[in-house]
Parts: sequence; C-alpha cells; structure tokens
Amino acid sequence: MKKLLFLAVMSVLMISCNEKKKEQEKIEKDPNLEIHEKIAMANGFEKFDSVSKIKFTFNVKVNDSLRSERRWTWNKNGNTISLTEKDSTMSYTKKDSLAKDKEYIDQRFVNDSYWLLFPYQLKWSDADFSEAKTANAPISGDEMQMLTVSFPSEGGYTPGDSYDIYFDDEFMIQEWVYKAAGGGREMATTWEDYEDFDGVKISKMHKSQDGSFELFFTDITVE
Repeated sequence: MKKLLFLAVMSVLMISCNEKKKEQEKIEKDPNLEIHEKIAMANGFEKFDSVSKIKFTFNVKVNDSLRSERRWTWNKNGNTISLTEKDSTMSYTKKDSLAKDKEYIDQRFVNDSYWLLFPYQLKWSDADFSEAKTANAPISGDEMQMLTVSFPSEGGYTPGDSYDIYFDDEFMIQEWVYKAAGGGREMATTWEDYEDFDGVKISKMHKSQDGSFELFFTDITVE
C-alpha cells in the first residue's frame, strides 16, 4: 500500500515537472515575445488575469530593526485597496483621479506592489528596455543576462528611475540594481525565496549584499 502511494505521489510530481518544463520551453521559443515579456510570462503574468484578490504584508528591516510593516488587500475586480498600518486601516479605489488625502496610501501601494509584482510591470508600465547582454551580477558576481528598464522622466511618483535586472536562463530575476533619477542613489538587492501561488510566482525576500537591509513579504494569499 505504501509503495503504491509513493508511486502515485511520484507520478503527480513528474507530471507537474513535465508541465512546467513544457511551459518554460514554450516561453523560451516563442518568437513573438521580447525578453521583458518572457520575464513577465515566466513569473505567471497570464495567470494573474484570473486573480480576484491578493493580500500581502510588506516589511522592511534595517540592521535587525523593523522599519515598515504594511498589510495590504487588493480587490482587483473593483480595484479597491486597503492598507492596515499601526492598527489603522485606510481604503481607496484606484483610478485616474485621486483625492489629495488618498495620495499617501496610493504612493505606498505603488511602491510596495512594484516590489511584489515588478516582473508584471514590464508589461503594464510604459518603460524603455535595453538590449539584453551578459554581465556579472552585483551581489553574487555570477554571470547572468542583464536588462536595463528605464521609466519616463515625467509622470508617476518617481519619474526617471531605472533598474538593471539580472535574470537566469528561466527568465527569473535573481538580482537587481535600482537607480534613482538624475544619477542619485543606487541600491542592489537579491531576488530570492520564490513561491508559486497557483502559477503566480513571487520573490518573498530581497537583501543587500551585507545583509543590513532586508525587504520581504509575509502573509501572502492569492485568490
């Protein structure tokens, strides 16, 4: 009986692995997809269309001190967003025109959701993309593919920002370098601890090279 159960489990795992391999090969060989689109697709961009609600907690730790802890609920169907922070809950409906008193929550949602779903922003946002090239990643030093993503100099909360993203052969981001507009500050972090939420793949941990900075997600649910 145990042997039969083991074989059944192994069969399910093998089928799942084969399906993922076929999906990966389909993305790699699709001549109609550009590199940035392949990254989005590898992270489950198509699966996200069927998501109705996503919850997550955005955390920032600096030198073992928790600096931010924001709990979000995003109902995609009505595009309503709620933030719970320091025992206070605020909500708004995301639309083109926002009241001044809602800009505080919207700025933070844009920042936090960019970290959570940045691969999808490669499809959603009006960004420019460089040609992909081989380069050494800033933290690991490993040789990877690198693509620079540049956002317009006008519009949004942080216009003119850019990112150098380093990704593996499966089009999954492993590291990136954030570059503020106008030659301002730069920050390199890892993309690690990926989890698959029914096809939506999320990196739950981002660390600086010395580990003094950690940005991570907890309490993630995808419905």
